[in-house]
Amino acid sequence: MKLNRTFCVVNLASFALALFALPSAHAVCGVPNPKMAATLSSFHPQPGRPRLLSAAYNPFDQVDEQRIVGFWHVKFVSKGSGAIAPDGAEIDAGYSQWHSDHTEIMNSGGRSPVTGDFCLGVWKQVGEHTYKLNHFAASWDSNGMNLIGPANIQETVTLDPNGDSFKGTFTIDQYTEAGNRVVHLQGIITGTRITVSTLPTSIF
Repeated sequence: MKLNRTFCVVNLASFALALFALPSAHAVCGVPNPKMAATLSSFHPQPGRPRLLSAAYNPFDQVDEQRIVGFWHVKFVSKGSGAIAPDGAEIDAGYSQWHSDHTEIMNSGGRSPVTGDFCLGVWKQVGEHTYKLNHFAASWDSNGMNLIGPANIQETVTLDPNGDSFKGTFTIDQYTEAGNRVVHLQGIITGTRITVSTLPTSIF
Protein backbone atom coordinates (compact mmCIF):
# COMPACT_ATOMS: atom_id res chain seq x y z
CA MET A 1 0.00 0.00 0.00
CA LYS A 2 2.83 2.38 0.87
CA LEU A 3 4.54 1.51 -2.41
CA ASN A 4 1.39 2.20 -4.41
CA ARG A 5 0.98 5.59 -2.71
CA THR A 6 4.59 6.54 -3.50
CA PHE A 7 4.13 5.42 -7.09
CA CYS A 8 1.03 7.61 -7.51
CA VAL A 9 2.75 10.67 -6.06
CA VAL A 10 5.74 10.22 -8.36
CA ASN A 11 3.50 9.80 -11.39
CA LEU A 12 1.45 12.89 -10.57
CA ALA A 13 4.57 14.99 -10.02
CA SER A 14 6.05 13.79 -13.32
CA PHE A 15 2.82 14.62 -15.14
CA ALA A 16 2.72 18.13 -13.67
CA LEU A 17 6.35 18.76 -14.61
CA ALA A 18 5.69 17.57 -18.13
CA LEU A 19 2.81 20.01 -18.53
CA PHE A 20 4.87 22.89 -17.16
CA ALA A 21 7.75 22.08 -19.48
CA LEU A 22 5.55 22.24 -22.62
CA PRO A 23 4.07 25.81 -22.65
CA SER A 24 4.08 25.96 -26.46
CA ALA A 25 1.70 23.02 -26.97
CA HIS A 26 -1.22 23.95 -29.27
CA ALA A 27 -3.83 21.61 -27.80
CA VAL A 28 -5.99 24.06 -25.81
CA CYS A 29 -9.12 22.49 -24.42
CA GLY A 30 -12.32 24.51 -24.83
CA VAL A 31 -10.86 27.11 -27.22
CA PRO A 32 -12.31 26.47 -30.70
CA ASN A 33 -10.62 29.52 -32.27
CA PRO A 34 -7.10 28.52 -33.51
CA LYS A 35 -5.83 32.12 -33.18
CA MET A 36 -6.98 32.27 -29.58
CA ALA A 37 -5.40 28.90 -28.93
CA ALA A 38 -2.08 30.11 -30.34
CA THR A 39 -2.27 33.22 -28.15
CA LEU A 40 -2.97 31.27 -25.02
CA SER A 41 -0.29 28.69 -25.75
CA SER A 42 2.36 31.37 -26.15
CA PHE A 43 1.76 32.75 -22.67
CA HIS A 44 4.90 32.80 -20.54
CA PRO A 45 4.76 33.70 -16.85
CA GLN A 46 7.09 36.57 -15.92
CA PRO A 47 8.94 36.41 -12.60
CA GLY A 48 8.94 39.35 -10.23
CA ARG A 49 6.86 41.04 -7.60
CA PRO A 50 3.26 42.10 -8.38
CA ARG A 51 2.79 45.76 -9.35
CA LEU A 52 -0.24 48.04 -9.30
CA LEU A 53 -1.13 49.65 -12.64
CA SER A 54 -2.26 53.28 -12.55
CA ALA A 55 -5.59 54.11 -14.18
CA ALA A 56 -7.06 57.49 -15.10
CA TYR A 57 -10.03 58.49 -12.93
CA ASN A 58 -12.66 60.94 -14.10
CA PRO A 59 -15.22 61.74 -11.38
CA PHE A 60 -17.62 63.18 -13.98
CA ASP A 61 -19.23 61.23 -16.79
CA GLN A 62 -18.54 62.21 -20.38
CA VAL A 63 -22.09 63.39 -21.03
CA ASP A 64 -21.95 65.88 -18.15
CA GLU A 65 -18.48 67.04 -19.18
CA GLN A 66 -19.57 67.79 -22.76
CA ARG A 67 -22.71 69.77 -21.83
CA ILE A 68 -20.77 73.04 -21.95
CA VAL A 69 -19.85 72.45 -25.60
CA GLY A 70 -21.61 74.86 -27.96
CA PHE A 71 -22.06 78.45 -29.09
CA TRP A 72 -22.74 81.13 -26.45
CA HIS A 73 -23.66 84.79 -26.20
CA VAL A 74 -21.74 86.06 -23.18
CA LYS A 75 -21.82 89.22 -21.05
CA PHE A 76 -19.24 90.44 -18.52
CA VAL A 77 -20.63 92.73 -15.81
CA SER A 78 -18.35 94.40 -13.27
CA LYS A 79 -18.61 93.56 -9.59
CA GLY A 80 -15.86 94.50 -7.15
CA SER A 81 -13.58 96.10 -9.75
CA GLY A 82 -13.36 99.40 -7.87
CA ALA A 83 -13.29 102.83 -9.46
CA ILE A 84 -12.03 101.53 -12.79
CA ALA A 85 -15.42 99.91 -13.48
CA PRO A 86 -18.37 100.51 -11.12
CA ASP A 87 -20.55 97.59 -10.11
CA GLY A 88 -23.14 96.85 -12.78
CA ALA A 89 -21.10 98.29 -15.64
CA GLU A 90 -20.90 96.04 -18.70
CA ILE A 91 -17.23 95.41 -19.36
CA ASP A 92 -17.62 93.26 -22.45
CA ALA A 93 -20.07 91.17 -24.44
CA GLY A 94 -19.51 88.85 -27.32
CA TYR A 95 -19.71 85.34 -28.71
CA SER A 96 -17.79 82.31 -27.54
CA GLN A 97 -17.57 78.70 -28.61
CA TRP A 98 -16.60 75.90 -26.23
CA HIS A 99 -15.25 72.90 -28.13
CA SER A 100 -15.29 69.20 -27.29
CA ASP A 101 -11.47 69.08 -27.31
CA HIS A 102 -11.44 71.43 -24.27
CA THR A 103 -10.48 74.53 -26.26
CA GLU A 104 -12.48 77.76 -26.54
CA ILE A 105 -12.56 80.87 -28.71
CA MET A 106 -14.26 84.23 -28.14
CA ASN A 107 -15.11 87.15 -30.41
CA SER A 108 -15.17 90.21 -28.15
CA GLY A 109 -17.80 92.82 -28.98
CA GLY A 110 -16.28 95.31 -26.56
CA ARG A 111 -12.93 95.55 -28.32
CA SER A 112 -12.04 96.95 -31.71
CA PRO A 113 -10.41 94.49 -34.13
CA VAL A 114 -7.31 96.71 -34.23
CA THR A 115 -6.81 96.17 -30.49
CA GLY A 116 -7.33 92.39 -30.67
CA ASP A 117 -10.94 91.17 -30.50
CA PHE A 118 -10.36 87.41 -30.80
CA CYS A 119 -8.90 85.37 -27.96
CA LEU A 120 -8.39 81.71 -27.11
CA GLY A 121 -8.79 79.52 -24.07
CA VAL A 122 -8.80 76.04 -22.60
CA TRP A 123 -11.34 74.59 -20.18
CA LYS A 124 -11.78 71.80 -17.66
CA GLN A 125 -14.71 70.48 -15.66
CA VAL A 126 -14.15 71.12 -11.95
CA GLY A 127 -17.51 70.16 -10.44
CA GLU A 128 -21.01 69.00 -11.27
CA HIS A 129 -22.07 71.16 -14.26
CA THR A 130 -19.21 73.52 -13.33
CA TYR A 131 -16.29 74.46 -15.59
CA LYS A 132 -13.13 76.52 -15.34
CA LEU A 133 -11.73 78.48 -18.29
CA ASN A 134 -8.22 79.88 -18.72
CA HIS A 135 -8.15 82.34 -21.59
CA PHE A 136 -5.51 84.58 -23.20
CA ALA A 137 -5.54 87.43 -25.69
CA ALA A 138 -2.86 89.59 -27.30
CA SER A 139 -3.79 93.23 -26.56
CA TRP A 140 -2.73 96.18 -28.69
CA ASP A 141 -3.04 99.94 -28.17
CA SER A 142 -5.99 101.88 -29.61
CA ASN A 143 -4.13 102.47 -32.89
CA GLY A 144 -3.27 98.81 -33.32
CA MET A 145 0.38 99.72 -33.74
CA ASN A 146 1.97 98.75 -30.41
CA LEU A 147 1.59 95.49 -28.53
CA ILE A 148 0.68 96.08 -24.90
CA GLY A 149 0.93 92.47 -23.74
CA PRO A 150 -1.20 89.47 -22.80
CA ALA A 151 -4.62 89.77 -21.24
CA ASN A 152 -5.69 86.83 -19.10
CA ILE A 153 -9.36 85.98 -18.52
CA GLN A 154 -10.28 83.41 -15.87
CA GLU A 155 -13.84 82.12 -15.63
CA THR A 156 -15.65 79.64 -13.42
CA VAL A 157 -19.17 78.99 -14.67
CA THR A 158 -22.03 76.66 -13.80
CA LEU A 159 -24.63 75.44 -16.28
CA ASP A 160 -28.28 75.63 -15.35
CA PRO A 161 -30.16 72.29 -15.19
CA ASN A 162 -31.46 72.50 -18.77
CA GLY A 163 -28.02 73.38 -20.17
CA ASP A 164 -29.20 76.47 -22.07
CA SER A 165 -27.44 79.10 -19.96
CA PHE A 166 -24.62 79.51 -17.48
CA LYS A 167 -23.51 81.96 -14.82
CA GLY A 168 -20.31 82.45 -12.89
CA THR A 169 -17.44 84.72 -12.03
CA PHE A 170 -14.59 86.14 -14.05
CA THR A 171 -11.35 88.08 -13.67
CA ILE A 172 -9.53 90.01 -16.39
CA ASP A 173 -5.88 90.94 -15.90
CA GLN A 174 -3.94 92.99 -18.42
CA TYR A 175 -0.15 92.63 -18.40
CA THR A 176 2.63 94.43 -20.18
CA GLU A 177 5.21 92.51 -22.16
CA ALA A 178 7.51 92.95 -19.16
CA GLY A 179 5.04 91.01 -17.00
CA ASN A 180 3.63 93.93 -15.01
CA ARG A 181 -0.11 93.86 -14.29
CA VAL A 182 -1.64 97.21 -15.25
CA VAL A 183 -5.39 96.46 -15.08
CA HIS A 184 -7.52 94.13 -12.95
CA LEU A 185 -11.26 93.66 -13.48
CA GLN A 186 -13.69 91.18 -11.99
CA GLY A 187 -17.37 90.43 -11.90
CA ILE A 188 -20.19 88.21 -13.09
CA ILE A 189 -20.34 86.46 -16.45
CA THR A 190 -23.52 85.07 -17.98
CA GLY A 191 -23.95 82.98 -21.11
CA THR A 192 -26.96 82.12 -23.23
CA ARG A 193 -26.76 79.21 -25.66
CA ILE A 194 -27.15 80.05 -29.35
CA THR A 195 -28.85 77.40 -31.48
CA VAL A 196 -30.04 77.17 -35.08
CA SER A 197 -33.38 78.59 -33.85
CA THR A 198 -31.95 81.62 -32.01
CA LEU A 199 -33.37 84.92 -33.28
CA PRO A 200 -31.25 88.13 -33.42
CA THR A 201 -33.74 89.87 -31.12
CA SER A 202 -32.89 87.46 -28.29
CA ILE A 203 -29.25 88.51 -27.96
CA PHE A 204 -29.70 92.26 -27.39
